[in-house]
Amino acid sequence: MLRFILRRIVSAVPLLFGLLTFTFFIIRLAPGDPVALYVSADIDPHYADNLRQSLGLNDPLPVQYVKWLKGMLSGELGVSLSMHDEVVHILARTIPNTLLLTSLALVLNFLLGIALGIASALRRGRPLDHFINVNALFLYSIPEFWLGLMLILGISLNLNLLPASGMHAPLAFMLPFWERLLDLLEHMILPVFVLGVASAAATGRYMRSSLLEVIHQDYIRTARAKGLSEVLVIGKHALRNALIPIITLLGLSLPFLLGGAVIVESVFAWPGMGKLTIDAIFARDYPLIIACTLVSGVMVIVGNLLADILYAFVDPRIRYD
Repeated sequence: MLRFILRRIVSAVPLLFGLLTFTFFIIRLAPGDPVALYVSADIDPHYADNLRQSLGLNDPLPVQYVKWLKGMLSGELGVSLSMHDEVVHILARTIPNTLLLTSLALVLNFLLGIALGIASALRRGRPLDHFINVNALFLYSIPEFWLGLMLILGISLNLNLLPASGMHAPLAFMLPFWERLLDLLEHMILPVFVLGVASAAATGRYMRSSLLEVIHQDYIRTARAKGLSEVLVIGKHALRNALIPIITLLGLSLPFLLGGAVIVESVFAWPGMGKLTIDAIFARDYPLIIACTLVSGVMVIVGNLLADILYAFVDPRIRYD
């Protein structure tokens, strides 16, 4: 297993390098000048040119690439052009916010999705199955940004039950610890709901089809013929094998933990990686865009690796040399 993990990590390095190189050239070949966003139109052109020169933006593209490559190999992610701070510091402030939001959304997604999938599969063709399927398709078909905006309009603005945006109230830093925690939870309810429930609808569909396929296998009939209770048959024999596609889904969902929910974070003004990426793209903040791409790329690799490892734990037939 250890050799398999090391081999996967080594093979991921060229992939990550290619992704970052592609991103480097794409953002620099896109139209627009980063300096133009930070100086006013009536400023002396020589000042703007000096600023561009100091940032290395006047250098030929191959020279910029070599400088960037040297920085990456030495662990330097650079300085943000729009936020005027080390990219490492910005990521250190932003990543915990995204992890807090997306981890809860991911837990809600899989717990609710697996529970709905099991209930739907065990009541196949009955009213409960139709009810879950119709509502799951309805939720899955709703765009996240639209659901978020409707919740803000209905629950936050009309009913005034929950905050509409942000992570804390403006003066939350003056509150005692428990009141500040409660304030944070209130701000998380709507974005976690939008992220978790919409994804749970898809997870439930995967779980239902996987469990329906497993419970018709011969070894399940054998377990029932031996007189085992239905709870034991489903919980011990069927559910374990039915979870294999869900593990694939979990592995693919891990990049979402740090890549952030771009649309939902923007709708709810949540200060996370998704909003940071959008802001960096609009500001043409080259170092920050590449850093966000690096984080997402690493999470894709880690997610797939973790899914492969979990396969071996769930299904003993799977072995890695």
